[in-house]
Amino acid sequence: MTEEIMTTELKYSGRVAQIGIYFRKFLRMFVYQSDWKVLPIGAIIAALITLVVGKNMFVTMEGTTYGTFALSCACIWNGVFNSIQVVCRERDIVKREHRSGLHISSYVTAHMLYQLLLCFMQTLVTLLICAIVGVHFPEIGIITPLGIVDLGITLLIITYAADMLGLMVSSLVRSTTTAMTIVPFLLIFQLIFSGNFFTLGKADFVKNFTISHWGMDSMCIIGQYNSLPMTTLWKTMVKFQDITVEDEQPLHDVVQYMRENDMVDSFKVWSGAQSGNPVYDSTVANVWLCWGALLVMIVIFAIVSVVALQLIDRDKR
Repeated sequence: MTEEIMTTELKYSGRVAQIGIYFRKFLRMFVYQSDWKVLPIGAIIAALITLVVGKNMFVTMEGTTYGTFALSCACIWNGVFNSIQVVCRERDIVKREHRSGLHISSYVTAHMLYQLLLCFMQTLVTLLICAIVGVHFPEIGIITPLGIVDLGITLLIITYAADMLGLMVSSLVRSTTTAMTIVPFLLIFQLIFSGNFFTLGKADFVKNFTISHWGMDSMCIIGQYNSLPMTTLWKTMVKFQDITVEDEQPLHDVVQYMRENDMVDSFKVWSGAQSGNPVYDSTVANVWLCWGALLVMIVIFAIVSVVALQLIDRDKR
């Protein structure tokens, strides 16, 4: 069955016609080769992450920071594993069909359309899981009227950018073993060099080349990060309230006074206002900057995939 699916006879030489042929082939593979399994796997990943960090996401600054980073990494995980093996596992077939008239650009475009559909379904599943878990979605959008729509678009672009990264790697390597060996390095690179948790020093510019950086920034912007309360300062004061300075407990008195006068929430809001990040200002320009960076990555990954496969005839294995 697999061989029958994978050896599509090229009855049409036109690029557009070939896109349709291969797109339909990939849809059949979705069913017959169980590619649909990425959907429940993605749902499990989203559920695990949102159960741990979803409660305070888009509620506090700290919760938004951790939650958006984890959600961004989940989207990258899903996207990379969607496509990391799709080309290299049928490399011999692609080589043979290329010599028979296959246009590589049509083949890659068909993959892009199919993977976009797959990423769209994963995005819907992720949003559904977030809703079930009780994630507090942004109410007002920046680009669209609804915050959940803006968030959904962001999750889709992040997942698709990671998917195209996986497609590029799959086009460059010659075996599924090599592809899977590279995956941990891709994920670690996205984790460490996002620039959101680790100080990169002179390597700070590297964050601009990571999907995780732009994805997290986009979600923080859409989530109205700069208008959220910050709890770290309050928790620190509570933690050290019993410290004695010259036979007095100044922090204890302050904490007690704020509690008695219902000033805790307003203090958290004030703390957040003092800790805002201009990068996270909820403006249309900031959202489009993040989306644009991810879209540029998608285009670059696609072009490299085409160029790499154009040289497939030189593969002497």
